[in-house]
Amino acid sequence: MQQITIEVDDNIKKAFQLASPQQKQELSYLIGAYLGSSWEEKNLIEVMEIISDNAEKRGLTPEILHSLLL
Repeated sequence: MQQITIEVDDNIKKAFQLASPQQKQELSYLIGAYLGSSWEEKNLIEVMEIISDNAEKRGLTPEILHSLLL
């Protein structure tokens, strides 16, 4: 894996610094899914729908997602 640098607001930086390793890995996955799915041709909503569909196919339910986000 390679590292990248992006500009974010201070509150985003603080939140990322406080995130658990698992949360950071999940964010990395989301960024990878967004940038790796022909993102130039899609808007964010379309990419989020693709991510959602893939998560559902892997067994993620709304209940599991809710428990992960709490």
